[in-house]
Amino acid sequence: MRWILIWIQITVVIALDASKLFDFWTDIFRPLPRSPREGFVPDYTPNNLEEFDFIVIGAGSAGCILANRLSEISEWKVLLIEGGGNENFFSDVPIFAPFLSTTPMNWGYSSEPEQRACRDLRGNVCFLPRGKVLGGSSVLNFLIYQRGHPDDYDDWAKMGNQGWSYSEILPYFKKSENIRISDLKNSSYHGRGGYLDIDYAPYKSPLEVLFRKAGEELGYKWRDPNGEHVIGFSKPQATMRNGRRCSTSKAFLEPIRYRRNLKVTKNSIVQKIMIDPITKTAIGVEFNKGRIRRQVMTRREIILAAGTIGSAQLLMVSGVGPEEHLIEVGIKPVMNLPVGYNLQDHVTFSGNAFLVNDSSLCVNDKTAASPISAAQYLAGGGPLTLPGGAAGLAFSRTRFASRDHSATRPDIELVMGAGSLAGDMLGILRTLLGVTDKWFWQVYGSLPPQVRQASFAINPVLIRPRSVGRLKIRTGNFSDHPVLKMNYFDDITDLHALVEGVRLIQKVVNTRAFQQYGTRLHDVPFPGCQGYPFDSDEYWQCAIMQTSITIDHQVGTCKMAPAGDPSGVVSPRLQVYGIRGLRVADASVMPRIPAAHTHAPVMMIAEKAADIIKQDWGYPIM
Repeated sequence: MRWILIWIQITVVIALDASKLFDFWTDIFRPLPRSPREGFVPDYTPNNLEEFDFIVIGAGSAGCILANRLSEISEWKVLLIEGGGNENFFSDVPIFAPFLSTTPMNWGYSSEPEQRACRDLRGNVCFLPRGKVLGGSSVLNFLIYQRGHPDDYDDWAKMGNQGWSYSEILPYFKKSENIRISDLKNSSYHGRGGYLDIDYAPYKSPLEVLFRKAGEELGYKWRDPNGEHVIGFSKPQATMRNGRRCSTSKAFLEPIRYRRNLKVTKNSIVQKIMIDPITKTAIGVEFNKGRIRRQVMTRREIILAAGTIGSAQLLMVSGVGPEEHLIEVGIKPVMNLPVGYNLQDHVTFSGNAFLVNDSSLCVNDKTAASPISAAQYLAGGGPLTLPGGAAGLAFSRTRFASRDHSATRPDIELVMGAGSLAGDMLGILRTLLGVTDKWFWQVYGSLPPQVRQASFAINPVLIRPRSVGRLKIRTGNFSDHPVLKMNYFDDITDLHALVEGVRLIQKVVNTRAFQQYGTRLHDVPFPGCQGYPFDSDEYWQCAIMQTSITIDHQVGTCKMAPAGDPSGVVSPRLQVYGIRGLRVADASVMPRIPAAHTHAPVMMIAEKAADIIKQDWGYPIM
């Protein structure tokens, strides 16, 4: 009954004023257990100078797994430090994923103004949501579980990273996994009995059926994108349990929350890693909890799992990074390493909407706020279980894909949403994407509300980008957000490939499957692109640069490379070069971004890192 009353409250607030959602969330949605079997991880406040064997910084997609696996050794005392607090009931609702980035669960990063991307978004910057909550970005993401292509990881091994080929890391993907999809339970590519549930959304969107038929018309097969073949169409596999989000916190921490040798300190912001400048050894961590600054010490190792942005920033404010840059911002260098370089990301074009003559095909704001949908969700089904609103995925290969790679290796992904930006009556998607109200009404204002609600999106994602950015710090204070120069489309081939993705989408919506509902692209030109013939390649290049956004897959700033490679920050065993007792185990170590939704690869890295650490300290792998 309590949750039904809260649902009524939130729908009233949504109906009155979407701008009040942030304050409403902060004031009303106190974190609560999601079922009688689940409970939140107890908060622990360490004593000043308290010692631990291992200190893990960041309780996100990697950190929760590391804390679980390292504390399996009962004589090891493990501390997990997280800057945010608990998840709550509403963060479990899969379709609410876009909304979560407007809450205090997000660190609130944004890029520097981009020359070829995000040009018509607020401030000419790209918003870069990152999770500030127990579970990290596994609480904010769109729940999609997809690993990439085997060649992605074989490339890592070819770069000299021994132990990271696909055949060597596949067991670590499977180790985490508890596949709940009946057709895949006997697949050699999936695991059973792991902590993390992988499932389809219980709700079957009518668009999913059309999407599958369209793919078949175009010659694509309905695939398991985590199986033998990646190219094809599919229903999204999601980190989901009984229709609810299954974050790494829920999966890996809550079941072991009373493990005596594991302590978790929440709402604790790490300021720096303490490194002995003489011995070049990581000896402790300094962090703020409330208004009190504390130090904790390590007997063995510190493991950075703060993500591509957080881990790189913490290394640099602690004196590990490019020497010239550190001196420039007033930090005394401890170790000269290329931290912050090699920043890579997946970018998508998000502004289009496809209109249909049957609104029952789509999921819109009214559907999301409906008491009927709420009741269905509480019973474990309904449209609110769609992962971030996604009803279909497709992977394909454009003419811009490298000829050096296998013909089975995709470079473009299509993500089909059950709704669209046109139907964003409340402004939640606009807030997430950074689209201005002026832009929205100029493009979609001519459509009657009922027409905007009968719309869906198919967004192309560039999953093999060539462009590379860089992260720099502004000051020696971790609280000052870093400088993030993403350099999207710096290599113009990336832009051409994304236009090719738009052309593939047009083929999809022009199939008989979609045309039976009169599917058409809304053809009001984007602001600033009216000078190009609509639907020309030049028009789409302009439109993509106006509203392209990240899908939050930043990687690479603490690159893994073999000894002697000047671009490397960590070794293939994830040890920071030149610093004893310090490792990095998160997305920042990826030498090359995989053609994947990076949540799955990050969890794989954490699983493998835990075994590496156990091996290095003489313990058997469990």
